[in-house]
Amino acid sequence: MVSHKLLIRKLVLICIAMFGFGFALVPLYDVFCRYTGINGKTENTAAPASRRVDASREISVEFLANLDPGIAWSFAPEIVSVSVHPGQVKIVNFLAENLTDKAMIGRAVPSVSPGEAARYFKKIECFCFVEQPLDAHQAKFMPVQFYIDPELPSHFTTITLSYRLYNNTPRTAGR
Repeated sequence: MVSHKLLIRKLVLICIAMFGFGFALVPLYDVFCRYTGINGKTENTAAPASRRVDASREISVEFLANLDPGIAWSFAPEIVSVSVHPGQVKIVNFLAENLTDKAMIGRAVPSVSPGEAARYFKKIECFCFVEQPLDAHQAKFMPVQFYIDPELPSHFTTITLSYRLYNNTPRTAGR
């Protein structure tokens, strides 16, 4: 009987440890992505403006816009690509339009590909930093101001900035 109590205690402790490890994985993964640049995660805060421009090379930056199935908006970049010198500041607009009869709030989540280049993609200003409320049938241009860090390794010639727009409208009772 004593050995069964010991076994049960060990199994309970193992279950608690596994549960805790599961919660620790998300912040550990975020830290790993931040330091390695894997998974295309960019900083979600404003970067200071670039101080130098490397005019000796050009990088092609492509733009993609995707919608989550839960949001009835149209969402697209104003242009599909732009050439920039590393360190050169550019502004590109994305157009969003609420296609519904109700006010909604959207939230854009950015991703950079290839993932290793994400740490060199610096956003000075971005609509992805805050929620984007739109009234029924309202449309607006949403800017992203960015530069590519001149320290970007030379084997990168094309970077893709992709946004996925999600419905972030609070759900109300009776809905």
